[in-house]
Amino acid sequence: MGRVVAKRVQVFGRVQGVFFRAFVRDEALKFGVRGFVRNLSDGSVEAHLEGDEDAVHKVVSAMRIGPPAAKVVELKEEDVEAQGFEGFTILR
Repeated sequence: MGRVVAKRVQVFGRVQGVFFRAFVRDEALKFGVRGFVRNLSDGSVEAHLEGDEDAVHKVVSAMRIGPPAAKVVELKEEDVEAQGFEGFTILR
């Protein structure tokens, strides 16, 4: 296990209505990353990811591509404080 990190990631493009949140949840669960993902009113998707540095990096890398129907135009990533989430949730 590497060091624990937390990141806020916001993805822009065709990322709503294309199963992007479910895709992020599946990637997070696959790598043991905790947090949440949600749609924002501006049409972007926001995720809070925390866990092992390498695992978080893998989820962010997957988010740069997204599921087949998505078209990621931009991804913003910032370090944030870990909130101690357990599991990974899709927020409405």
